Amino acid sequence: MPTKAEPFIFTPYNSICVPMENEFTKYLADLPMFSEEEKQFLAENITVLSFKKGEILIHEGEVATKCYFVLKGCIRQYKLIGGEEKTTAFFLEQQAVVSYTSYVQKIPSNHYCVCVEDCELIIGTPDTEQEMYSKFPKLEAFTRAFMSEDFGKTQEAYSTFITSSPEERYRNLLKTQPELLQRAPQHQIASYLGMTPESLSRIRKRIITES
Repeated sequence: MPTKAEPFIFTPYNSICVPMENEFTKYLADLPMFSEEEKQFLAENITVLSFKKGEILIHEGEVATKCYFVLKGCIRQYKLIGGEEKTTAFFLEQQAVVSYTSYVQKIPSNHYCVCVEDCELIIGTPDTEQEMYSKFPKLEAFTRAFMSEDFGKTQEAYSTFITSSPEERYRNLLKTQPELLQRAPQHQIASYLGMTPESLSRIRKRIITES
């Protein structure tokens, strides 16, 4: 809990309130397009919450009413198929997490999102987004530019993913996101790459032998 001397952001959600001196202020410090006054405004008006490992952010079958941005931590997206969890995505620092179709069209989500680690996340809702954009138009331009770039990266990554073999997917993950291999359980990594944990273990041993 924050001490009395520490300002904190009050929110109506059930998760823990995070002191304003958090990962968000560190993130803002690296954004030269905003002045110090604008950064202070954002720090005071954008909701940042902490979530514990294992907390579910989005449930399959419910309408997503919130979107997230990862300041710290790892989030896994998965579907239940025949009672088995099939991992479809991981999200690390400085990535947006949203069940987009559910969030925009107000229809039930077809997947879950769960915290793999303790996380610090920016929380957004349609109402709070519009309120912030009306008060701070510069934020809307920044958000749109970020989402456009993020969407492009996601499309490119997906194209590479579906045209690669499981071993090629692992080698690409080793090249582009090696930290994920240390932060998520092997069986979840294997599910994401479309192989069994045993196959993943054999591939890892073979690559280690090659090096």
